[in-house]
Amino acid sequence: MIKKTVFILVLILLSCKTDKKAKTTPVLVNNLKTDFNDSIILSYTLNPKNKNLKFYWKNKEDSIIKTFKNLKIELEKKEQKLIFAVNGGMFKKDFSPQGLYIENGNIITTLDTIQKGYGNFYLQPNGIFSLSKKGIPSISTTSNFIIDNTINYATQSGPMLVINNKLHPKFNKGSLNLNIRNGVGILPNGDLLFAMSKKKINFYDFASYFKNKGCKNALYLDGFVSKTYLPSKNWKQLEGNFGVIIAETTSIK
Repeated sequence: MIKKTVFILVLILLSCKTDKKAKTTPVLVNNLKTDFNDSIILSYTLNPKNKNLKFYWKNKEDSIIKTFKNLKIELEKKEQKLIFAVNGGMFKKDFSPQGLYIENGNIITTLDTIQKGYGNFYLQPNGIFSLSKKGIPSISTTSNFIIDNTINYATQSGPMLVINNKLHPKFNKGSLNLNIRNGVGILPNGDLLFAMSKKKINFYDFASYFKNKGCKNALYLDGFVSKTYLPSKNWKQLEGNFGVIIAETTSIK
């Protein structure tokens, strides 16, 4: 009887040990781990209040900059160093911004309020990422966005990834709509989180990355054309044509 009791206790202990391991093992979603390690997501965080983050489209000669390489050259002429760059939203065939674009407080292109249209931009709700003149970031749905004279930069894109701490209602877990994607979210401490998938990923998983990081709101910037320049993480994609570019710089001096 004693031997039987000991045997049962051993089985219970082994069972508990197995369950504990199961809880700590990352779950696979579309063959990607939900912990999203560095092999899957390239991320960069910064405080826009004390970093020099700007939006770029054209140079002083009124030519569209288009590439990170061109931006890097432009900046070096002004004795500035490019720290980080990412494409800042969708664009038309002529590389003009799709939807609202504000640069240095000036409205360059107007708000797009069309509710039904083709492509990810019109997957409602879409939204706007903006920076105030004091460097305070905001991400909101287009319908809730208010243009005022405190805004220094703004870019419209879509769809929203996270809305008031909830994933976009049209995203489906396990979706086979896989693509390279990039986006931006605001962390609980007010810092910005930029992220680009290194591998193809669906909207649900990509949005979940921002939500799991604590972003109450996050916005999709673009898909397969997405590139990032981030030499601090040995990621130097200088080629690729874009409309708006979002970049952090510092003085070379």
